[in-house]
Amino acid sequence: MSFRKDADEGYAEEGHIDEIHADEGNASEKRFGEECSSADESVSFEVDFRAEILDDEVPYKDFTMMSRIAERFTDDVIPLLWSESMLAELLPWPSEQANKYSRGKLVLIAGSDRYPGAACLATRAAQRMGAGYVEVFTTPMARPFILSSCPSAVVRLVSEFDVASFSQVQPGKPRAIAIGPGFDPDDESGEQLLAHVLKKAACPVLVDGGALAAFCSKRVRKAQAKRYERGHFTVVTPHGGEARRLAEWYGVPTMEGPVKFGADLGCAMGAVVVLKGPDTYICSDNDVVFSMCEGTAALAKAGTGDVLAGMIASLLAQGLDPKHGAYLGATLHARAGVLAAQRFTDIGVLPEDVIDFIPEAVARMAL
Repeated sequence: MSFRKDADEGYAEEGHIDEIHADEGNASEKRFGEECSSADESVSFEVDFRAEILDDEVPYKDFTMMSRIAERFTDDVIPLLWSESMLAELLPWPSEQANKYSRGKLVLIAGSDRYPGAACLATRAAQRMGAGYVEVFTTPMARPFILSSCPSAVVRLVSEFDVASFSQVQPGKPRAIAIGPGFDPDDESGEQLLAHVLKKAACPVLVDGGALAAFCSKRVRKAQAKRYERGHFTVVTPHGGEARRLAEWYGVPTMEGPVKFGADLGCAMGAVVVLKGPDTYICSDNDVVFSMCEGTAALAKAGTGDVLAGMIASLLAQGLDPKHGAYLGATLHARAGVLAAQRFTDIGVLPEDVIDFIPEAVARMAL
C-alpha cells in the first residue's frame, strides 16, 4: 500500500504492507516511512517493526483489525495495538441513575473571532461522545456561531472563565478542560490563559490547536512541569509540524522514528502525547506507546483535528484514564471517518459528517 497527501491536513506515507488477519493467528510485517509537515516546517519518520498477534479473535467485521504487539528493531519502546474486546470495555456507558454531572462536565475554551468553526466542531463532537454537560468559553464574535450550531451547550464569554472552580476534585462528578481549538495564533492572551489553567486545574486538561504554540513560553513549560509534579494529567494533540516545534522547545531530538520520538516528547513534557497521523501514537511519560492504525484519507481535511480534540476531551470528562481516553477517541474518530466515507466517499467527507457517524461507530464497537 502506498499513498501521499499534504501533512498539514494529514500525512504522507509510502511503503509496503503484508498483513494476515488476527483470527488466522499469524504475525504480520510492515515497513513504512511517514512525513508530517506544517506550512513552514516538516518532520520525517522512518522505522522498521515486526507485528505479532496479541489476542486471537475475529476481526471487527467492517474493518481489517488486528490485535498485535509491534516490536521495534531499533528502539526499546514497544507500541501496543489493543484488541476489540479491550476497546469495547472502555466505552463509558451511563448507569441508570446517571445525571448530567455524573456523566461528566467538559469545559471547552475554544474559538476566536477568526476561527469560530473549530469551537463548533469540538463542541458537537464532545456532546456526541457522551459528556453530560458541555460548557464553552469563547470570544464575543464566536459565541453566536456556537449557540446556533450547538443549542444544547452552555456558551459563555472567555472573560467569564474562572479556573478556581476546577482546583478541587469532586467525587462522582468527573470533569475535564480542553483548550485551544480555533485559537488565533496572533492572540497572545492564549499563553496567559493556558499557563493559568495548567497551574490551577486539578482535573485532566487537553491542549490542542493554537494553544500548543504557547509551550514556547518558559512560563507555560514551568506550569506544566509543576502540574506533572502534582500528579495532574495533561494531554496534548499535535500533528507532525506542531510536534516538531514542541520538540524544539523541550530539547527533544526529532530524528527518531515516531514511536521513540513520541515517547521522548511525552517524557520531556510530562504529558500524554497524541501524535496524529495515519498511524496515531498515544505516548505517555513512562514510555508506554499505543498505536492506532486505522486512519484514512477521509480525515485529511481541516477541522477533523477539532473533532478529535472534542471526542478525547469528552472521554476525559467522563473519567477515562488519559491514555485510554485518547486511544478510544482516536479509534472511534477513525472509524467514524470510514463510515462517513462509505456514504460520501473519501472525497466528499466533511468534519461534520465524522461527528454524525460517531454514534454508529460506538454501536458497532459495542457489538
